[in-house]
Formats: sequence, structure tokens, C-alpha cells
Amino acid sequence: MQSTDLGNKESGKIWHRKPSPATRDGRTSIHQLFVERLLCAKDASKCWGRRRNKTHFRFSGVLWSLHIGVIIVNIIHNTSDYHPKVLRFLNVAFDGTGDCLIAGDHQGNIYVFDLYGNRFNLVQRTAQACTALAFNLRRKSEFLVALADYSIKCFDTVTKELVSWMRGHESSVFSISVHASGKYAITTSSDTAQLWDLDTFQRKRKLNIRQSVGIQKVFFLPLSNTILSCFKDNSIFAWECDTLFCKYQLPAPPESSSILYKVFAVTRDGRILAAGGKSNHLHLWCLEARQLFRIIQMSTKVRAIRHLEFLPDSFDAGSNQVLGVLSQDGIMRFINIQTCKLLFEIGSLDEGISSSVISPHGRYIASIMENGSLNIYSVQALTQEINKPPLPLVKVIEDLPKNKLSSSDLKMKVTSGRVQQPAKSRGNKIQTRILKQDLTGDFESKKNELPDGLNKKRLQILLKGYGEYPTKYRMFIWRSLLQLPENHTAFSSLIDKGTHVTFLNLQKKYPIKSRKLLRVLQRTLSALAHWSVIFSDTPYLPLLAFPFVKLFQNNQLICFEVIATLIINWCQHWFEYFPNPPINILSMIENVLAFHDKELLQHFIDHDITSQLYAWPLLETVFSEVLTREEWLKLFDNIFSNHPSFLLMTVVAYNMCSRVPLLNCNLKDDFEFFFHHRNNLDINVVIRQVYHLMETTPTDIHPNSMLHVFVALTKGQYPVFNQYPKFIVDYQTQERERIRNDELDYLRERQTVEDMQAEVDQQRVEDEAWYQKQELLRKAEETRREMLLQEEEKIIQQRQRLAAVKRELKVKEMHLQDAARRRFLKLQQDQQEMELRRLDDEIGRKNLTENQAAVAKEMRADADAYRRKVDLEEHMFHKLIEAGETQSQKTQKMIKENLAKAEQACLNTDWQIQSLHKQKCDDLQRNKCYQEVAKLLRENRRKEIEILNAMVEQEAKKWKEAEGKEFCLRSAKKASALSDASRKWFLKQEINAAVEHAENPCHKEEPRFQNEQEDSSCLPRTSHLNDSSEMHPSTQISLNRRAVEWDTTEQNLIQKVRNLRQRLTAQARHRCQTPHLLAA
Repeated sequence: MQSTDLGNKESGKIWHRKPSPATRDGRTSIHQLFVERLLCAKDASKCWGRRRNKTHFRFSGVLWSLHIGVIIVNIIHNTSDYHPKVLRFLNVAFDGTGDCLIAGDHQGNIYVFDLYGNRFNLVQRTAQACTALAFNLRRKSEFLVALADYSIKCFDTVTKELVSWMRGHESSVFSISVHASGKYAITTSSDTAQLWDLDTFQRKRKLNIRQSVGIQKVFFLPLSNTILSCFKDNSIFAWECDTLFCKYQLPAPPESSSILYKVFAVTRDGRILAAGGKSNHLHLWCLEARQLFRIIQMSTKVRAIRHLEFLPDSFDAGSNQVLGVLSQDGIMRFINIQTCKLLFEIGSLDEGISSSVISPHGRYIASIMENGSLNIYSVQALTQEINKPPLPLVKVIEDLPKNKLSSSDLKMKVTSGRVQQPAKSRGNKIQTRILKQDLTGDFESKKNELPDGLNKKRLQILLKGYGEYPTKYRMFIWRSLLQLPENHTAFSSLIDKGTHVTFLNLQKKYPIKSRKLLRVLQRTLSALAHWSVIFSDTPYLPLLAFPFVKLFQNNQLICFEVIATLIINWCQHWFEYFPNPPINILSMIENVLAFHDKELLQHFIDHDITSQLYAWPLLETVFSEVLTREEWLKLFDNIFSNHPSFLLMTVVAYNMCSRVPLLNCNLKDDFEFFFHHRNNLDINVVIRQVYHLMETTPTDIHPNSMLHVFVALTKGQYPVFNQYPKFIVDYQTQERERIRNDELDYLRERQTVEDMQAEVDQQRVEDEAWYQKQELLRKAEETRREMLLQEEEKIIQQRQRLAAVKRELKVKEMHLQDAARRRFLKLQQDQQEMELRRLDDEIGRKNLTENQAAVAKEMRADADAYRRKVDLEEHMFHKLIEAGETQSQKTQKMIKENLAKAEQACLNTDWQIQSLHKQKCDDLQRNKCYQEVAKLLRENRRKEIEILNAMVEQEAKKWKEAEGKEFCLRSAKKASALSDASRKWFLKQEINAAVEHAENPCHKEEPRFQNEQEDSSCLPRTSHLNDSSEMHPSTQISLNRRAVEWDTTEQNLIQKVRNLRQRLTAQARHRCQTPHLLAA
């Protein structure tokens, strides 16, 4: 373990010697040197023989000259002032990559440690202690730090400048949780939690609680949009980040194991929540089912849990199985939550841990010790320490005499394990010899020579030293070991045959999310099926090929040839008992297991567990189900570098290394689960056990004697693979073809039947639709008929109302016209009276002055009065004619309307009579009632006939009266005509007299009077008018008044005529209605 003191330095190296062979990915970092020395086969003696005593890397012994420690480095911070003191680290946090971390001490100094670049830098001095850190923001160079003044600041590690300063808390912030996107952050104190937007550094929401209920922790679930809030009363709520809607609340834990939660941890996939407190009990919650599914009781040494952290794994899809539990004694214990077994622990009672943080990729653990220092642990080294092998057995290689040295006499066995180096003394110097390889001799067989200048023997030596090949050059080494021919033309011809029928529906049986991976798997399996018929019937072929397809998905040719080489060499004799599992191969495995571990085999036999259960699942999946990616690659580095029997020995070694859990299994389901799931097993131990079995297994049961040596694929064309019972495969193929044809026939027939059934169903649906349509049409027709009847009734009612309104309007119009005429006549009469008074005044005034002028004026006035009177009489006469015609038209229209109403009434009466007749037929019980009603109707008709007869008599009387009045009217008209003629004659006489008088005023006065008397005797009826012309002007005014009275009498006569016409119309209407009533 190295120790680094930061002192007053602002930057520098974390360590000066590399503490372990692990770098970025936990693997060796001498790839370039390895390949250079590996490829330079001709100069190998020169390259590898130099600095025999000084080189740090030796390929025939210990890889590293220094011990691989669990602790990579211990970082302390001492000041070099006059009074030196130790600055204690308080908080630490990893970035998103897991290769950098930041740490802050109690004086506010914040350092960034780059584990990959072996550098540290002082990025900020805050002058106050930090209470929380966060380094996984969206902008990779920024980090958040919570300070003792309750504020949160954001700094940039590159520019070392302040980005933002956030305030809002009233107590110390002890937790900062960043969203998976890096856009939001939650800061938590004892009294509140606040949600911040890291783009604007503004507070979005604030969680307020009662003082009686404190906050334990509020944080984001990994890779989720959910916020989990945990309170001191053991209540746990889940919230939606965007809407802050409460999604659910976890129920209370059982009273038998009720503890006050203090610390929490969540798996990478956000499905399991671990909670602990002041107890040795650990609660595991399933967040999907929202229930407590397991309670783990720690050892009695654990009295309280101070911190929880899940250990990530790159190949567990986020369902972390290893949980780190930091207890009150300062020891952090890592347990498997499924098996509930203690895996390893860090810290001790002397050097206790205060807090720990695990990197996101799970390679490093950064722990702040109780003395204030910072320890960085290697997870790879910790997992290697789980199952340590026994002390290695060192075998000494003795040199033979030079004259007897040959290739057949040189034998060397290298065992697994570490070489224990004795302590060095002053007087005794231990030297490690490096064997030189004599390239000029012929002691190495040509079969170890590989393409591209590689040597299989040397690769095996390197593999035993390192345990695996470098990741960067693994594919290159595999291609050389397997001697792949890369037959592009032959592979293209197999691919061109298309997808095999067997694998058309591969996605249904193996639903792979990646479409590209599914497509590559489908093409590879189809190529194998086209290469040999047996592979189209092999059910486990997708399981065997899938890990190689996933590894070589970008190079399908290499993938196909690797799988084909694996089948030809490492799957020898697998298909001899097809379609059954390879019983011969399983028997080999069982024999080897019986020789090395009889107890385990007897345990299998006692529980009826055969090799088809403990060996065949491992072979058909080539260990891909029980190993992680790195472990699987490491295993196949050794499988491809050794004899084909190495794979069978691996199955035996896996069972022997897992003998403890297997001996504890008693149920068949437990065995099946064990061999189909990953287990807590170190692959390095398994590989060492395989090499041990390869060396210690007797020859008579060793698979080497029954399996052929490695044979590479031929160049140009692939070899014919017929190592299977051809009769069975051909028979199955024929049967499958027959079944396929039968199935096709059945499908065609079923399709025909389905088509016919579909047609029948369609016809039935159409018929039902047609009947439904007809029913709907009938109902619609009835509805429309009812609507039409209702509309007709409404129209009839509206017509009746309209006719009534028209009658009212006509009556009103007649009243208005009558009133207007009376007003007009009255106005004219008033005007005439005024004019007459004015004329009387003028006449009276002018009579006093001049008689002649007065007479002339009087004559002109009389002439004007006569002209106006004539005009008025003519106008009134025309009005009378027009009124008569209008009244006649109105009477005719009214008669027509009344006739239409009478016809409508007759129709209504007919319809009512028909309805009554139907009611008579429907209900015979009311016959008596109808007879009574008929009697009443006959009585009524009799009375109506009497009334009609009376009306007819009255009508005859009225007609006689009308005729009399009409005679009177004609007499009146004759009298009026006579009076008009007399007036005309009188006026003419007066005019003549006036002319004569004007010519000869003193003569012929008497004859005129005589002539007047004669004329008056001829016109007796107009004597008063003739006399009035000779009277005083006042007598003429009285004549005018008589004319007005005559006009009034004329109007009254016209009104009586109108009333008579109305009565005649009513009588005609009654005569029209009487026949219908008599018919009823």
C-alpha cells in the first residue's frame, strides 16, 4: 500500500509506482509491450533476454515484482506550517465515468483526483468546511458543494471559477442528489428539501414539513424520473419529478422488525430499496411491488448501520446483488442480498471507515477513514481475495547436461498460484533465472506456430501468467489460435441462401431488444443450418451461438467461423445421440467428477440429479448464463488456448468449486436455478482448478484420449459436417417436411373455411343490417307520418289564426278608413263653414260700400261655392261607387273564405263521423249510449230545421225589406237627379238674369218673376230651391246646410246597405251548412 501526502502542493502525482496491474478497466496496461514482444518471434531471445535481473516483467514467473494490494493508495493531507497538523477529509464523490473523484477537507480545500491519469489538483479553497459534494452534473467539469454557511456553490474544475451560488436552506445541507440527466438536483437538510434547476440555478420547488417530522433523505431514483422522500417517522413517499404528483407510499414495516430508518440505498435499476438504522436488521423493499420482501440480520458485531451502498456490476443490467454495509465499528461488509453471504469487508477496528463511496462502474471504493485520510480500494482485488487458493506448489526445473539436452527431454509444469518470495538477507542474494529459448534448436514442435508470427506455447505461458489476454488484442489472438480461414466466398454463398425456415420466427422464442443483434443471430444460425442440416434441428444452437454473436456482431464472417470451429473441435461427439443430449460426453464428465469429488457426485445421485442437469446446461450455453462478460472472456481465453477437453474439464471444475452451495441444495428446482443463473464464484479459481484437473486426471478417464486434437477450418470451402446420425436427422427432416406440408394444407383448408365463414358472417351481417335498415326506415316513416300530421295540424291552426288576424286587420282597416273619411269630411265641412263665414263677412262689409260690386262678388262667390259643391258631390259620388265595389269584393272574398271554412268544417265533421263509426264497431257496449246520443242529435236536427225555416222566413222578410229600401233608394236617386237638374237650370236662369240685368237693369223685372212662377209650377219638387235663389244670401247658407244633411242621410243609407249585405252573406253560409247537418 502506498501513501501519498498532499502537503501544500496544488497538483502532482497520486502515486509514483504503479500500485497494481489494473488501470482503466482493471486489466494489464502493457498491451503495446506485450504485442511488440509477441510479434517479434525472431528476436524474442534478444528482446526477452535483456535485463534479466532488472526487468519488472517476467513471463516465466511472477508478473509483477511488487505485491498487488487491496488498497490502491492512502491519501493524507498534512500541513507543513510551523505547527504541522492533519487536515481531515470530510466528503468525497465520483464523477460519471468513475475514474475521477473530488474530496473536500474541513478547511474547505477541494481536490480532484484523476485515477486514470495519476494526477491530483487543488481546484478550490472555500475557507469553510464542506458538508456535501456532487460531481455527476451534465457539464462534466462542474461540481456542487454544500458549505457550512448553509449555501450551495457550483464551481468549474477547469477554470476554477465560481459558476453559481444558491441560497435557501436554514440548516446544514447533508445530501445532494443529481438527476440522471444532470439537469436537476435535490439538496436536503434536516428541515427541508429543495429542487434546483441546474441550467438556470433557480429553485423550482421546496418541500416543507412539520417540525415534529424531520427529513432523513430525499433523492432521485437512478435512471428514473421519480423522487423518493424518507422521513424520520419511517414514512417513504415516491413523487413524480415533473408534476410532483405522489405516485405511491410504502407501507409501514412489520412491528416484529420495526427500526427507525437512517440510511438508504437503491439498486441501479431502481427496483430494490435497502434501508437500515440503529439495528443489525436490514430491510429490502421491492419498489415495483411496493412491499417488504426480505429482512437480513447482520452479525451480532453490528449494532447500528451508518451507511449503505450497492456495488455496481457491468453485466447485471442494474439489478445489483452486492450491498456494502458500513456499521458502527468502522468496518464495511459486502454481502450478497440473494444468498445472504458475506463476500468481503474493508476497514478494521484500528483503522475504521467514516464514510464510503463506490464508483459508478464498480471498480473503485473511496473511503474516508476515521483518522481523516482517504483510502482508495480496488474492487477487482477485493473480489479476488474472496476465494484464495492454497499455497502454491513450486516445482523446480533442473537443467540437464548439455550433451543430453533435447526437445523431448525439456519438460516444465507451471502451477497456478502466487510464488512466495523468501525474505531477502544481506549475505544471501536470491536470483530468479529466466529460461532462454533456443530458437536454433528443433525442440519446439511446428504445431505451436500460429499465423501472424504468434506461438501457441508462448501464448499459453503468457495466459497462465496474466490469467487472460489483453482486451485490445483478444480478438486478434483468438483468430490466430483458431486459425480462421476467412472464406468470404463460401460464407457469402451461405448467406445468399437467405433465412432458414427454422429461424423465421426466432424473435418469438428469443425476444431480443436489439434488432441488429437479432438480425445477426438469425443470419448466423441460418448460415449454420445451410452448412449442415443437423443445425436446423438443434434446439440449443441459439444459446450456444448467442454470446459469440454478441461479441462479433460487427463481423459476421468471423462470428460464423468461430462458432463452426467451436462445434468441430470443442463439440466433438455432441450429435452422436441426437436428438438426445450427448450421453458419451456427459459420461466423461461424470467419470472425471467421480474420480475427483465422489461426495459431490453421491450428493447428486442421492437427489436424482443427473449430468443432464449439472453439466449439460453449462455446455449448451457455453457458460454464458452463469458468468459475466469479463469472466466469460477470460474463460474462453483459456479454452481456445488448450485442448478441446478443456471445456469438459471446466464443467467439472465449476461443480467442484461450487460444491459448498451445491451440497446445501436439496431440491431439484434449486439445482436448476443454480446452473441457470450467475453465482458468487471466482473464475480465476475455476480456471486454476481446470488446469489442476487436466494434470491430475488419469489417462483412462481423461477426455484427451477420446477427443481429437484441434483441427482448423479448411481454406476455400468449409468442411462437410456429418458427425451425426444421418438416418435420424433425415427422418426428422422428412417428418418435419411432411408436417410442414400437412400444416400448409391445413392452413389452406382453414383459410378456405375461414373465408367461407367470413362470407357467411358477412352475408348474415348484411342481412341483419338490411333488416335493421328496413326496421329503421319503417320507424322513420311512422315518425315522419306523425310529424307530418302534427305539422298539418299546426298549419291548420296557423291558417285559422292567420284568417282571424286577417279579419281583425280588415275590420281595423275598415274602421280606420271610415274614421279617416269622417275626419276628412268634417275637415272639409269646417273649411267650408269657415269659408262661408269669411265670405259672409266680406259680403256684409262690402254691401255697405258698393251694391254692384257686392252683387258681383256675391255672384262670383256663389259660382265658386257652386263649383266646389259640384266637385264635392262628384267626389262623394265616385267614393260611393268605389266603396260599393270594394264592399262587393270584400263580401265575395268573405263569402269564399266562409265557404272554405264551411268545407273544412264539413271535412272535419266527416273525419269525426268516421272516427265515431269506428268507435261504434270497436266497442259494442256503448251502443246504448250512442242511441241516446243519436236521439239527441235528431232532436237537435229537428230544432235546427225549425231554426233554419225561421231564418228562411226571416230571410224572405229581409229580402222584401231590402227590395223596398232599394226602391226607396232608386226614388231618392231620381229625386237627387231631378234636384241636380233643377239646380243646373236655376243656375243657368240666374246667370242669364244676371247678364240681362247687367245689360238693362231697370227693365223687364216683372216678366222675369212671371217666368219664374211658371217655371216653379212646372217643377213643384224644386220650388224651394228656386225660391231660395231669389231670397237673401242668408237663405242660401241654409240651403247649403240642407245639402250637408242630405249627404249625412246618404251615408246612413250606405251603411244600412252594407249591413244588409252582411246579413245576406251570413244567411247564405247557414244555407250551405244545413245540408251536411241534415245528412248527419
